[in-house]
Amino acid sequence: MTDYRTLLEQIEKAGISHSDTVMIHSSLRAVGEVEGRAEGLIEAFREYLSDGLLLIPTHTWANVNKNSPVFDVRKTEPCIGTLPTVAAFHKDAFRSLHPTHSLAAFGKRAEKYIENESESHTPTPIKGCFGRLYDEKAKILLVGVGHNKNTYIHSIDERVDIPNRLTPEEIPFTVVDKNGIAYSHPSRSHYTPGTPDVSANFVKFTDLLAERGATHMSKIGLADTIVCDAVRLTEVLMPIFEESKRKGVDLCADGRSLSELLG
Repeated sequence: MTDYRTLLEQIEKAGISHSDTVMIHSSLRAVGEVEGRAEGLIEAFREYLSDGLLLIPTHTWANVNKNSPVFDVRKTEPCIGTLPTVAAFHKDAFRSLHPTHSLAAFGKRAEKYIENESESHTPTPIKGCFGRLYDEKAKILLVGVGHNKNTYIHSIDERVDIPNRLTPEEIPFTVVDKNGIAYSHPSRSHYTPGTPDVSANFVKFTDLLAERGATHMSKIGLADTIVCDAVRLTEVLMPIFEESKRKGVDLCADGRSLSELLG
């Protein structure tokens, strides 16, 4: 079992500072047994980030959609695993009000960080919680998972305005806030013709991002962890996405390698 003190040491070894903004995508199975289980992992990051911000995605895209268009922040469960579910309903969390791409925020600035998310009408807009990871100079930790789980890459899609990444029309979602007040929140959703999961192809950037200094490897619990620098990751991928857009090539809807696609 990984104890609490070891978790704190691992966070430090990952190159995280106490004032950083950190987003965590995780597989608890890969992490293994830790003191306090999911709650213990959250508490270790909260303690370490004493002057920072902890963000845990609590996505609901699998259970909030055009056929079931209501997101209730008080009770709609995430569709992406145990840690997000614990985080979503944690007594000290502030959960954002995006119908499909909410997140739980912890820290002194948590409530302010999520306060404008009701204005987001795409999954990861530049001024939304995911797009602003760039402005925060955030670290993104892929704990036991790969870049196929790295939602931030979708925000780079939106910066470049990659074609065929979103539904053509907004879906008329309803959001219910913590006070039980319901309001309309229309939003487009991720959709790429010809592929069921465009993010599955984000893994083709793994080696490139490491070679160009956008990521490095560390450990959290027993899990191999990719530590991503949001700014550097953007600097590496944006020119590639812009070039592929210019050439009319969709890197992430095509199973071929980067060299085959961009030549």
